[in-house]
Amino acid sequence: MKEFLFKNETYRIIGICMEVHRVLGHGFSEIVYKDAIETEAISKGIIVEREKEYVVYYKEKPLRHKFYADFIMFGNIIIEVKAAEDGIADEHVSQTLNYMKVSGCRIGLIVNFSKASLEYKRLIL
Repeated sequence: MKEFLFKNETYRIIGICMEVHRVLGHGFSEIVYKDAIETEAISKGIIVEREKEYVVYYKEKPLRHKFYADFIMFGNIIIEVKAAEDGIADEHVSQTLNYMKVSGCRIGLIVNFSKASLEYKRLIL
C-alpha cells in the first residue's frame, strides 16, 4: 500500500475549503474564496503563503515567465483555487502540475468552489 503523503495536512486544508464553501456557498469569484481560505487557515494557525512566485530556469538561466501559486500551505502543499462552472479541467491539472514541478512540492490540491458541492482533486508528483 502506498504512503499517503501529508495526509493530516491535506485533510486540514480540505476541511478549511469545505468550511469556506459551507459559509459562502457557490457563485463568487475566485478572489473571494482565496480571501476566505486565507482568513480561515490563519485562524487555525496554518502557515500560509499567498500568490507565491516561482521562477522557471532554463540551462541555469531564469526565464521571463514566472508562476504564481495561489497558496502554499504547510510549506509544501500547493493549493489552486478555482471557480469554474465546468468543473476541474485538464488545463487546471496541467497548471498545478507545472507549479508543483517548479516549486518542488510533491502534493497539489485543486479546489473548485462553483458547484453546489465542493469539488477537489489531489495531485502527487
